[in-house]
Amino acid sequence: MARAGGKQPARPAARRGRFTITARADAKVRKQRFDELDDALAALERIAGELADGAHARPAGGFLIRRLDPVEQVVGRVELAGPGPMRAGVDVRGDGSSEAFLGRVRRRLLQQQDRETPIDALRRVLG
Repeated sequence: MARAGGKQPARPAARRGRFTITARADAKVRKQRFDELDDALAALERIAGELADGAHARPAGGFLIRRLDPVEQVVGRVELAGPGPMRAGVDVRGDGSSEAFLGRVRRRLLQQQDRETPIDALRRVLG
């Protein structure tokens, strides 16, 4: 539907990107939108790598609550939301390791195959 003067109406901000990456670390939340899945996965890989490089959690708890080692702590999460119900992402642990998951409320960890990174597992499943 064209406006007066022959210009197309601007697309609402919520419809601009088909894929949204949401990165959460500490108290900071960043969002980015992409039109292509490959671009979104590349950004997810880059952000998860940055989070993993900066992950240096120390053990927490131990007196009144159970002790949590760095591998048990999630220091960052990068989520991918796509068309329809598609939700996936990567949790970055306090020791720098990471694991991929599908879903949002009911998360399902993705099993990595031989020499496969969490991002490769996402690519394989979402492919």
